[in-house]
Amino acid sequence: MSDAPQPVFSIEKLYVKDLSIEVPHAPGVFLEQPAPEVSVEMHSRGGPFAEGLFEVLLTITVTAKHQDKTLFLVETAQAGIFQIRNIPDGDLEPVLGIACPNILFPYAREVISDTVSRAGFPPVILAPVNFEALYQQNRQVPAGAA
Repeated sequence: MSDAPQPVFSIEKLYVKDLSIEVPHAPGVFLEQPAPEVSVEMHSRGGPFAEGLFEVLLTITVTAKHQDKTLFLVETAQAGIFQIRNIPDGDLEPVLGIACPNILFPYAREVISDTVSRAGFPPVILAPVNFEALYQQNRQVPAGAA
């Protein structure tokens, strides 16, 4: 048996850190029934803020446009505080970049859907995201290119 301390990973708190919605052409936009083009941008970042505690932030921006008119723009920053201890240094980055965003995503998806509905539009249901693939893709981007 090893005397090495066991790894610890736990969720301490999940919360919405920031939320905004814009409907720049209301109320006129509700009289039209265009099929919008929806785009999604997603970013995550995480880092320590206390001994053994890390904040991870998953930011999702959804923009719906018809031709050159923005119907709505919603952005949420879903955050979590995670207790992470006794993880080898080489494994910490994937935990912050893959495991934590995987936990945060369903909450962010719900916030986006609910907010868009409350703004008077049909809900936007975001498709599942492969955070491992995104993490690998972001690691391949040369430094300074992003």
